[in-house]
Amino acid sequence: MSGSNQNLAKQLQSKDATREPAWVRNILLSMSLIVFLGLLILPLVLVFVEAFRQGIEVYFNALVEPDTLSAVKLTLLTAAIAVPLNVIFGVAAAWAVAKFNFKGKTLLTTLIDTPFSVSPVIAGLMLVLMFGTQGWLGSWLQTYNIQVLYSVPAIVLATIFITVPFVARELIPLMQAQGNEEEEAAILLGASGWTTFWKITLPNIKWGLLYGVILCNARAMGEFGAVSVVSGHIRGETNTLPLHVEILYNDYSYSAAFAVASLLAFLAILTLIIKTWVEVSQEKNNSSNT
Repeated sequence: MSGSNQNLAKQLQSKDATREPAWVRNILLSMSLIVFLGLLILPLVLVFVEAFRQGIEVYFNALVEPDTLSAVKLTLLTAAIAVPLNVIFGVAAAWAVAKFNFKGKTLLTTLIDTPFSVSPVIAGLMLVLMFGTQGWLGSWLQTYNIQVLYSVPAIVLATIFITVPFVARELIPLMQAQGNEEEEAAILLGASGWTTFWKITLPNIKWGLLYGVILCNARAMGEFGAVSVVSGHIRGETNTLPLHVEILYNDYSYSAAFAVASLLAFLAILTLIIKTWVEVSQEKNNSSNT
């Protein structure tokens, strides 16, 4: 009994040690609320207010304008190409890092994190150095009349580079935490590598994979810096939605710029809703498993 009482006393002491006074908690909550409202909610509300300032007709006319529709199509096309490729790479890289031991594992994880540490503008400049007229592959591309820069391929390549880490970084810690026991048991029972992946590995990582896909897609649609360098800003051809917003704003078409920006904001809100749903579903799944 004395031992249990001592343990209980230690637990109560540890709780008291981490329990802050009410005024401290109120100050921290107030500061968080002020920052949240001032830096996130208020600017988002102002985007929609400015978008509808001149009326709904002006708003929808800006959205159905040919250059805007072209930017929407290019943004969706870029995401439709970049996200699946990064899903394939992310799953393969996470599987390799989490399930196998090999030389260069540290180097691979470092390379996956490279886009986090490199400015998107620098990423765009790297593509210019590779595919530009004076770049490493520029003369060869000109010989065969292949256009990479200032076209869709460059935009896709820039987006892929920037969004590489999102899927892999969600899956690597998840796979490492799950261990290899289930896969090893399946292989010992005669399952092939593909069968093991589809029946064991993929169901175990489905929520983490979906979470990574959501983040990857959100960044792909909202990328500006790298795409700005390699796109050429050709209206109706190489402008994604973020670039189109910049051009409209620089042309003093404020209502149209905010209308297109509100479309991006709506996509961001939708992404947050889906992200929250995934998190809640994952928590329910984890609690049911335990």
